[in-house]
Amino acid sequence: MHQVAVLATDGVMPFELSTPSKIFGNACDDAGRPLYRVTTCTVSGGPVRTAADFSVTVAGGAAALATADTVVIPPAEEMTRITGRDLLPADLANALGQVRPDARLVSLCLASYVLAAGGLLDGLRATTHWRHAEHLRRCYPAIDVDPGVLFVDTGRILTSAGAAAAVDLCLHIVRRDHGSGVANRVARNSVVPPWRDGGQAQYIERPVPHTADNGTAPTRGWALDRLDQALGLDELAAHAGMSRRTFTRRFRAEVGQSPGQWLTGQRIDLARQLLENTDLPVDRIAERAGFGTATSLRQHLREAIAVSPNAYRRTFRV
Repeated sequence: MHQVAVLATDGVMPFELSTPSKIFGNACDDAGRPLYRVTTCTVSGGPVRTAADFSVTVAGGAAALATADTVVIPPAEEMTRITGRDLLPADLANALGQVRPDARLVSLCLASYVLAAGGLLDGLRATTHWRHAEHLRRCYPAIDVDPGVLFVDTGRILTSAGAAAAVDLCLHIVRRDHGSGVANRVARNSVVPPWRDGGQAQYIERPVPHTADNGTAPTRGWALDRLDQALGLDELAAHAGMSRRTFTRRFRAEVGQSPGQWLTGQRIDLARQLLENTDLPVDRIAERAGFGTATSLRQHLREAIAVSPNAYRRTFRV
């Protein structure tokens, strides 16, 4: 039977700590026989506090890692302080050293910092919670950090985004190991979708830009009130009282994008708000957001967050 070891560290987040046991523990073959044995352990074998108002007592210590076929590390907020290899706690580094070279390694959410500090993600694509993706990239530039996906599977090493993405990744592992039938059965028993469309890009907060009284900011504010209209570079530059070339240069310096890229992003954000908060049909939302047609809106939304308008609305409407 496949052995799964879940390594709980001090300050572990309870939801992600329980996810591997819930998903792998419910995976059975057609005869009802368990396919995984899950053991939760700590570095010392003693109890650890959680990020909530309780502690947990576990089955064993780091020795469980030496016999595991899959090692899962749930997140703790303190892991974001592991900003370099020299900051990986010695006892945690020693515990990781017990993992078999052929064992599968799985980090959930912020646990990507642990694998990164161990040098295990160098040269690989990986993910973490979108709020920390840029920080992880700065701390570990050898990693190709993708903030837009729910999880990344590079073969032996897998990483997930925040919270519920742990469920997505564990179900993916079950699907990879035993096929869609088993994974779908686990998902039904857990009352979760067997597969979620899109990535964590659809959950990223995008604040409305502050409009100052100089530069291109007034024109951006003006454009936000006219997203349903065809706004070209000439119109934007004329409103700002600049030449096309000067306006484009100033815009890039202030916003970090071209005017066209920024406009598309604002239109996508408006479409998302309308999908979440109104009952307008998709073709009307496409017009209000400046995409013209439902087909154009679907294309842009899929390119931006990898979901269709209807799928996005189902996700965010109660």
